[in-house]
Amino acid sequence: MIRNQLFFQLGLVLNFFILVSSITYAQDTDNLKKVSFDKNLSGYDYPFKLNRYKFQSQGKDLDMAYMYLPTSNSDKGVVTLLHGKNFNGAYWKETAELLNSMGYGVLIPDQLGFGKSSKPLDYQYSFEALSNNTKNLLKHLDIKSTQLIAHSMGGMLASRFALLFPDITKRIILVNPIGLENYLNFVEYKDVSFFYEKELKLKYKSIINYQKKYYYDGSWNTKYEALAIPLIGWVNGSDWPTLAKVSALAYNMIFTGPVIEEFKNFKMPVTLIIGTRDRTGPGRNWKKTGIEYELGRYDNLGKQVKKRNSKINVIELEGLGHLPQVEDFERYRNALHKALKYNN
Repeated sequence: MIRNQLFFQLGLVLNFFILVSSITYAQDTDNLKKVSFDKNLSGYDYPFKLNRYKFQSQGKDLDMAYMYLPTSNSDKGVVTLLHGKNFNGAYWKETAELLNSMGYGVLIPDQLGFGKSSKPLDYQYSFEALSNNTKNLLKHLDIKSTQLIAHSMGGMLASRFALLFPDITKRIILVNPIGLENYLNFVEYKDVSFFYEKELKLKYKSIINYQKKYYYDGSWNTKYEALAIPLIGWVNGSDWPTLAKVSALAYNMIFTGPVIEEFKNFKMPVTLIIGTRDRTGPGRNWKKTGIEYELGRYDNLGKQVKKRNSKINVIELEGLGHLPQVEDFERYRNALHKALKYNN
């Protein structure tokens, strides 16, 4: 009897602490509505020294923000890290530190329209244009060739870069890239104004709910929250109408700039690192009439890619979602080591 009472009391204490911690975390999350950034992310610190590459493109004076960790071993060369749509170069911190400790030079640019780089509204955003800007940044830094590691939308950019500039692309590693499906084969085309109006309605809680559901399988913690802070600060800030337009233009680039049909043309070693729980499927809410195909089934996409190009190396990470490098860095690190050694 005494033993049972003890367990009951311990249970009450445990439930109390869980309740208190849940309330505290909910209050902390509620404070996110006060976070605010301008379009340049002023006041948001990056993990490494920030540099600026000033250049002209499409008749405009622009600049790309970038971080660069020089190589300690010239034989290793340089790895360029390409971010996803909802992120900037800062979230590559752990990967950059790992690569640099292995002797690689690491280049981490913010693409035009993202992070701390220029955000022109009257610019033709395309993966070709962003690839060319990135190639010119490499030339500016006297980097003759590079390996590419890219995540999410960055995977589409890395693919286009490698197809455009195979002579300077030594290898590509795509981490849960989007673009493994040609979206307009399955969904209706939407005008930029559709995405603009959609983005204008975005609130900080909807960002959390989306990432919680689609990135982290219902989980949420301070680490995940920290990665969402830049986007949340933008949505809360006075520059959001401008940033929403840039975001809409980026969505148009994603839907109209497919790369998957050309995966058969890669000339360099290619590895996909796929968290198979991922269900990211742009356009799934406006599929064409009669289309039953389920977008974003990353547990199947690796196999579909292999059918297009059997030389592509596919490493599947069971139980992980859209950001395996965040959810389980150790498993991701092991996969990355294998990918860096892969030669087809």
